[in-house]
Amino acid sequence: MHLPQGMAYALLASLRPVFGLYTSLYPVLVYFIFGTSRHISIGTFAVISIMVGSVTERLAPDSNFIVNGTNETGSVNLDTRDESRVRIACSLTVLAGIFQILLGLVRFGFVVTYLSEPLVRGYTTGSACHVCVSQLKYLFGVMPARFTGPLSLIYTLVDLCRLLPQTKVPELVVSLVALSVLIVVKEVNACYRQKLPLPIPIEIIVIIAATVITHFCGLTSKYNVDVVGEIPSGLKAPQAPDTTLFSELIGDAFAIAIVGYAINISVGKTFALKHGYKVDSNQELVALGLSNTIGGFFQCYSVTSSLSRSLVQESTGGKTQVAGVISSIIVLVTVLKIGSLFSDLPKAVLSTIVFVNLKGMFKQFTDVPLLWKTNKVDLMVWLVTFSSTILLNLDLGLAVSIGFSMLTVIFRTQLPRYSILGHVSGTDLYLDTETYKEAKEIPGIKIFRSSETIYYTNAEMYLEALQEKSGIEIGKLLTAKKKRDAKLKRQQKKEKSKNKAKKQSKTESQLSTVTERRVSIGQKADIVVSSWTETSTNELDKGRVNWAYQHDTAASDSDSDAGCHVDGSITQASPRASATHSVVLDVSTTSFVDMVAVKTLKNIFRDFGEIDLDVYLAGCQGERHTRPKKQTNVKVSVSAALRCSIVQNIYSNEDF
Repeated sequence: MHLPQGMAYALLASLRPVFGLYTSLYPVLVYFIFGTSRHISIGTFAVISIMVGSVTERLAPDSNFIVNGTNETGSVNLDTRDESRVRIACSLTVLAGIFQILLGLVRFGFVVTYLSEPLVRGYTTGSACHVCVSQLKYLFGVMPARFTGPLSLIYTLVDLCRLLPQTKVPELVVSLVALSVLIVVKEVNACYRQKLPLPIPIEIIVIIAATVITHFCGLTSKYNVDVVGEIPSGLKAPQAPDTTLFSELIGDAFAIAIVGYAINISVGKTFALKHGYKVDSNQELVALGLSNTIGGFFQCYSVTSSLSRSLVQESTGGKTQVAGVISSIIVLVTVLKIGSLFSDLPKAVLSTIVFVNLKGMFKQFTDVPLLWKTNKVDLMVWLVTFSSTILLNLDLGLAVSIGFSMLTVIFRTQLPRYSILGHVSGTDLYLDTETYKEAKEIPGIKIFRSSETIYYTNAEMYLEALQEKSGIEIGKLLTAKKKRDAKLKRQQKKEKSKNKAKKQSKTESQLSTVTERRVSIGQKADIVVSSWTETSTNELDKGRVNWAYQHDTAASDSDSDAGCHVDGSITQASPRASATHSVVLDVSTTSFVDMVAVKTLKNIFRDFGEIDLDVYLAGCQGERHTRPKKQTNVKVSVSAALRCSIVQNIYSNEDF
């Protein structure tokens, strides 16, 4: 399988087939030393090949190598073009390998977790469409124009349809015959895989048969069938990559590094789980990076594991990477001695091999109805990834799909599901009362839960949902309480002013009475007048004390009446009227808190406390600390510090 797929996938990378054989040789030997998976088959892969081909064709298009004329009338200098594309592919491979090594050394293997399974499957399915369209020109024997950028796949399809009247019938016949044989035998292998000692190697058989028929029947000279051409024998000396191209290749190299590693680790973990051993994700990243870096010096392009070859290697009894070493030895013999014999191999046969091996990727379209039934968010990720890969090309499509996948995570946490929990009788379960009919609310207690952690993006919605689900409108209750307090103050102020007016009027009446008596009596003895004045003054003083005492009594009575009025009003407008006296916040899903969440919880405790409701937290996550090497100053994590601030600022009563 390495031989035919290596030569076929080299065409996807816009390189000569011999470079696919090199790619099936050197990286396999490197991975044998550094890899941790025992069953995967490292080498060429369709998705990585088409990603490399998009870069080589973009930076070294045919139009840059026209000789003896214009773009329409001149011919292409194939040797110069291929040499330039090899240099670009090797530089791209080395840079991608460097990225993988650096990510592995800094223990960044978890980066692949951001590529969810729907994203990877949607991306590989979209890439399979690119691969399919790129090989149609070999099936029909036409040469469409090359398009780059967004919608390039659509433009290529339109151009292919325009060129269909120019189809070379001999090449189409060769393609259909080879395709039929490959499909039939592969189906036989699948149906009788339990009975066959090993799968029928139909790919290499078809390549040998097609080469022999083309050579002895003279298909190249008689019918102008496009063939592979000369395949040089021997190995080439290593060459340093062209570092001047690195600035143009950074984005593409990083994308290839991530996608290649994602495919490699997913296949590796599949076989590790099946056979009961562990694959080190960071070591795999380093091993794959070394395979690419060292291979790039020997004119190889980027590699990753192939699921189809890995399945064959595992099913035929391969238990270690020694199987890969044996296959690389066979590839080495082919490169040194046999490779030149495949010069008459039709390119159409190689393209049919690519088509047949895309079957597994096209079967991923069945993910759509499955995801529709199980998880519509994952379905959106799959569809957006597939659409962006088709419409925006491989590099932009990957960036858009990753961005959209991250947005779905953000939106899921920003728009959680809120619920009021009720107790299921006879159990310890507390479930959503809207979903489960058997769950009944505990009288006087509202248990509120959010499906996601509380942080700055959903803290405000958390408070709104709490009020909506519990039926406690804090804003209206606080406004009503403030109005009652203001009304009470106005009544007290009015009562005081009324009492003050009464006091002043009575004092004035007493003074007028004294004046009238003085006038009516006339000139009396000073002793009588002074005696009466002292008596009057004493009575007046006593009157002031009495008024003051009566004023305090009135005020206290007013306060007492007002207090009863306020209590009565609160009893009428408070949630206690509906028998709710406590609110329990279930924060078992909250894995961390930030300052916005702390402030939100503080506001909840403050506002609910003002309307005489008790608030409690349930299911607080305990912080896990590792034992320090020295029993000295132990640093508290940020989340623990925030949790302490909640305790200090919120819980001031003994109930906590």
